[in-house]
Amino acid sequence: MIIVMKPDAAESSIQTIVEYIKGAGLQVHLSKGEELTIIGVVGDKSKLATENLLSFRGVDRIVPVTESYKLANRKFHPEPTTVHAGKVNIGPGVLTVMAGPCAVESEEQLITIAKAVRKAGATMLRGGAYKPRTSPYSFQGLEEEGLKYLKEAGEETGLATVTEVISAEAIEAAVNYVDMLQIGARNMQNFILLKEAGRSRMPVLLKRGMCATIDEWLNAAEYIMSEGNPNVVLCERGIRTYETATRNTLDLSAVPVLRERTHLPVIVDPSHATGNYRYIKPMSLAAAACDADGLEIEVHNDPAHALSDGAQSLTFERFDDLMQSLKPYAALSSRTL
Repeated sequence: MIIVMKPDAAESSIQTIVEYIKGAGLQVHLSKGEELTIIGVVGDKSKLATENLLSFRGVDRIVPVTESYKLANRKFHPEPTTVHAGKVNIGPGVLTVMAGPCAVESEEQLITIAKAVRKAGATMLRGGAYKPRTSPYSFQGLEEEGLKYLKEAGEETGLATVTEVISAEAIEAAVNYVDMLQIGARNMQNFILLKEAGRSRMPVLLKRGMCATIDEWLNAAEYIMSEGNPNVVLCERGIRTYETATRNTLDLSAVPVLRERTHLPVIVDPSHATGNYRYIKPMSLAAAACDADGLEIEVHNDPAHALSDGAQSLTFERFDDLMQSLKPYAALSSRTL
């Protein structure tokens, strides 16, 4: 539930309620807006007497929260959240573009791509050091060697970096090299991994599972946040349907739905959604038009010979064209690139 305080509630009244809730063994999530202060209560609410809470000075009303996710819920945190990854802000007022190869293949390759996407206007470098693949015989990534290349590329270009992690060991290594961790679609409900990502306190990019509902996705975010890590960004990357014309079906309706249900930033990955470089530009523009906070785009210096997902990777020229085309769309939603 949430306790909505009166606009003129004194700080001492707020702290009295906070201490009362904590004294009952429940968790408190405090959200202070320009006009209202909201006290979110997480835990077994039967330990609190609602009628007692209503008698506290400064309380306006008590609102039950029926959804199973609490910390990710907009009712708990009405104002949109900005997540900081390195020097990059992801959230209101900015259209953040993360770009780079699906897989880190070599130091030279990554530096070349990082310089190109930086020149075109991207602010984050994405690259897979660990690659969970459908086939055990496909390229699985350079692992820690790839992480070292990401750090070097980030330092040389000034780009913040993000990479996927697939295990607790991968998290332990990645926190030493990158600015943001990514939980991939296949691991969205790997609850042990989600908890480890939460404990890392690192910003987390959480991709939607290919068969996940929005509620399941938000509950996955709750696993991370319940470990004390509020720095979660949601990434819509397409869901599996009966349609075969694209790799997945990009659910752009998820963006406005999430705007209503959560305060967390939402970005879109049209590369994995479509699986075809030809469709990335129109779907990126559509994502910007429906008020996404950012995009994650696969870019490669030689897509025809990429070790992973070359068919959905943009060349430097196509990526530059996309970035130029995004500018008016970003401006229409009062965002900067």
